[in-house]
Amino acid sequence: MFRTPLNLFRTLAIAEAISWTLLIAGLILRATADLPVAVSIGGGIHGFVFLAYAATAVLVALNQRWGVGVAAAAIVSAVIPYASVPTEMWLQRSGRLRGAWRRQDSGDPRDRRALDRLLRLFLRRPWVLAVVLVAAVAVVFAVLLVVGPPGGKG
Repeated sequence: MFRTPLNLFRTLAIAEAISWTLLIAGLILRATADLPVAVSIGGGIHGFVFLAYAATAVLVALNQRWGVGVAAAAIVSAVIPYASVPTEMWLQRSGRLRGAWRRQDSGDPRDRRALDRLLRLFLRRPWVLAVVLVAAVAVVFAVLLVVGPPGGKG
């Protein structure tokens, strides 16, 4: 399904935009129908997808060898409602999502770095990578639930 960085990044960018819709709908339902649980549900889904999008942006940035600025722009785009989709379009049009996963050493001196070797190790085992990423996102999500919502309980 995610045979290329473009496919994975596009999927998560769209999912992130959809999760914004769920959060906004939850806020509207809380304000108009006195349903605070709608924010808990929409916000929870949005939070998890936001973290998954950020993890995906880091993974794709490493694979595509983006600079820190491009990677930061991709991650920060998730903070602005619906901005992940135009960001994905910009990255795709600018060629930053072109190409395949770097599963093999290309002979480039950068491929000898420990981070690149670790990336290739995981990319050759996509199910292990998926489990590690989902587990990491789940742990961060759980910690953030314990800490509480942004701005406090209000």
